[in-house]
Amino acid sequence: MADIRMTAEVRTDYDCETKGMPAERWGEAVFNIGEQELVFEVSVEKDVIVAIMLDEQTTWKGTLTGLRQLIVDSQKK
Repeated sequence: MADIRMTAEVRTDYDCETKGMPAERWGEAVFNIGEQELVFEVSVEKDVIVAIMLDEQTTWKGTLTGLRQLIVDSQKK
């Protein structure tokens, strides 16, 4: 069996919670809002890669370090 390199947790305000879902290489959370789909994908290959997709189009994809910098830079504005 493959090594567990990451675990996932999903919570909602309806007191629904799923935690400890194991993953070897990647995991994603999919949110359907009306006709729109919002997807967060995390890959733990060589580097940690994060992708944020809206309606099957990748809006942003990069390293975890890059995402952190994007958030820090947006807070400076």
